[in-house]
This record gives sequence, structure tokens and C-alpha cells, in this order.
Amino acid sequence: MTTVDDLWYLADVASQQAEQTYHELSEQYGEFVEFTRHRRVNRSRFRTVAEDARTHGAPFGSHSLAYRPTGELLLVRHEGVGRWVLPGGELNPGESLREAALRELREESGIEASIEGLGMLGRVEFYCENNNTWGVLPVFEARAETTDIDVQDPDGEINEARWFDELPSDTRDREEILRWRERRFDSD
Repeated sequence: MTTVDDLWYLADVASQQAEQTYHELSEQYGEFVEFTRHRRVNRSRFRTVAEDARTHGAPFGSHSLAYRPTGELLLVRHEGVGRWVLPGGELNPGESLREAALRELREESGIEASIEGLGMLGRVEFYCENNNTWGVLPVFEARAETTDIDVQDPDGEINEARWFDELPSDTRDREEILRWRERRFDSD
């Protein structure tokens, strides 16, 4: 008996959900910085991201560009990545992309904020053998309502959060963040 590999089907369904999520976010928020990333991954990782994308279109969850009115941006130190990153992560069951971004921001920094729009929208393309799929990476603009930092990350990935005037050189997605910052603060 032969086993049928359903990975191609999962990838197709995940891509359809990503497309739907992308269009919903585009229509709702209008202007934002766009970027694309390409990832070659093993079968196990491909299946995981495709399953997440199939569920809500966002295999890496959602993130936030938390900022003070004066322009400082909040970054968190992700030990697994070894870089400064934007706070964010996976969605809990029944949670919207916006809710996940705000919850992750609270957990990873202790900061309360209000979403003011979509700052960036990434397209992350995944490749494995002859399969490919993609998912969105929404990054919401979040105006800080509190600024005292208190990291309470239940995942144990984040051990530091800090406000920055100038982005550190080891900031993940640095170019895109700088493009967003220029658009956001030079147009006010």
C-alpha cells in the first residue's frame, strides 16, 4: 500500500488562507511597509508553518511596533534568535491578530498600548522539496499607553526589553523598521 503525501494539499490550503488574510488586512488598513522573506525549511518545519498558515494565515503570529509619541521604539531581546526583535508571537485559539499582538506586547515587555494601524505587512514564503506555501506577518503600530518595562514572558524567550531612539545594529528586520519609522514620524 502506498502512502499519499498530503503536504502539497496542506500547502495549497495554507496559501489560500494567507491570501485571504493578506487581502483583509490590506483592505482594512491601507498604507503600510511591505516586505518579503524566503525560507527553505525541512519537512517537519514546513508542515508546522503550513498548519499555522492554514488556521489564520499568519504562521509567525503577529507583532507590534510599540512606540512612544516622541519616537522611541520598544524592542525585546530574543535569546533564541540572538537579536533585538519586535515583540510578538503566536495566536492563542480564538484570538484575533490584533489581540495577539497586544497580548504578546504585554507579556514580553509589560507595556500597554493601543493599536493605531498596521505598520508593516510581511510575506514569508516557505520552500521544502517540491512544495511551497506562504503566510503573512502582520506588524501593528501600537502607541504606548504605559512605558515602564516588566518582562513576564511565559515562553522564556525574552529576557530584556528596552526603548530605543536609535535601533541597535543587531535588530532583526532593521531596514523595514527604519522605512516604517521614516514614514510614520517624518510625515507627522
